[in-house]
Amino acid sequence: MFEKGWDKLSEVTGGKGEQTIQKLMKFSPDLCKYIVEFAYGDIYSRSGLDLKQRMIVTMTALITQGDCEKELSVHVGSALNVGLEPQEIVEVALHCIPYIGFPRVMNAIGIIRNVFEERQIKYPEL
Repeated sequence: MFEKGWDKLSEVTGGKGEQTIQKLMKFSPDLCKYIVEFAYGDIYSRSGLDLKQRMIVTMTALITQGDCEKELSVHVGSALNVGLEPQEIVEVALHCIPYIGFPRVMNAIGIIRNVFEERQIKYPEL
């Protein structure tokens, strides 16, 4: 299951996930095992939703939780990796406003903007 999860993690995150896991491995190998095997080997590898749909769900969950800046940053990058368009990612955040309020969405938009800038994606509304 670890190998299956590692392959899915690589596919989705394009390298950022592996870097995160490798940094955590020395401190908490069990946490790494759970992330790779369960989150990516079991959950992300399921049928029923494609990777774009899974990234929409993941970003929404992280935006609504708040205080997940690093994770949201990785998953915004992953959303781009699996083919979501920049305007779709921004729309995911905007759709959360009536449910969680402006402050969390404003924070999310800041994170999204940073990811776009890192990737040199021009998005006029940011």
